[in-house]
Amino acid sequence: MTMLADAADAVIGVDTHTDTHTACLLDHLGRQVATITVPADPRGCAMLLAWARNQAPGPRLAWAVEGTRSHGLGLLRVLQASGQTVVEAGRPARASKRPGGKSDPADALRAARDALAAGKLAQPRSDGEREGLRILLAARAQATAARTAAVNTLKALLLGAPDNLRQPLRGLSTPRQARRCRSLRVHASQPVNEQILRAELRRLATHIGAWDRELRANKAQLRQLVTQIMPALLDQPGVGPMSAAQLLVSWSHPGRFRSEAAFAALAGVSPLEASSGKITRHRLNPFGDRQLNRALHVIINWRMLHHGPTQAYLARRAGHKTEREIRRCLKRYAARQLFRLMETASAT
Repeated sequence: MTMLADAADAVIGVDTHTDTHTACLLDHLGRQVATITVPADPRGCAMLLAWARNQAPGPRLAWAVEGTRSHGLGLLRVLQASGQTVVEAGRPARASKRPGGKSDPADALRAARDALAAGKLAQPRSDGEREGLRILLAARAQATAARTAAVNTLKALLLGAPDNLRQPLRGLSTPRQARRCRSLRVHASQPVNEQILRAELRRLATHIGAWDRELRANKAQLRQLVTQIMPALLDQPGVGPMSAAQLLVSWSHPGRFRSEAAFAALAGVSPLEASSGKITRHRLNPFGDRQLNRALHVIINWRMLHHGPTQAYLARRAGHKTEREIRRCLKRYAARQLFRLMETASAT
């Protein structure tokens, strides 16, 4: 990508918050021209755009906005609707590590200068169908966490339940235990503690059943939306609706990544040097988008068990690499293959 110093007359860094946005405008040589703080609402965003056009030494503007998918989302939409060039500003360092301390104008200045000096600029993720997938994945994560908490509480209560309740449920799967607990009845002749236990088990089991239905509906929605956006993903071995949705959410749109290596770096599967002395090796990358990394991990786990070419690769590498190193290589290959598929499928 062309550096902003060559493509823009001014660069505006924006530090975004819930109630206000603070912007700092630099010319193409990095000299600070002006700073402003506006309300974080449509009126404030329009005011900020008009201010930048008035203060800039030329018509070509570029914006480096922090939090483009959180506090800065409203501003991002206003700027994109006006045809502005917007890049995503990197996350600032902790206040204790910033020279001169922390302030909103200083953060806005840092965002603008970092963007002006950067040779590799991050594009904001897209809206529309991608945002729909992200919302469904966020809802699924919340439902899964709530179901897991309910299951853990149910099993903890069963552990201390009387034998006449606990024994018939031992050895059953969680769905069957929940189904049995939903049919429990409370009678006045039972001890008070058993009445309360039965009522709570039935309540928890009812919640678990409701979460199960919600998760099934969520999966169906994800599959339907992925099929509309890029059905070729679901044809790949090991790629299910959830993994495909996460791939699309992280990839976002064609051209966002300069190369498949950049996509692998975002996924945290680009190898890190771990060589020492006569030993040349690489290790796992603990950085990047961990949800995308998890999706690749799920895909590779399935391929290692059910995919013939992957199993042949495992057999060839056994004895030469450790299992962790083999898994790292497979995840890197999957990132390359799936990135190229998404770029090609979107073009056709």
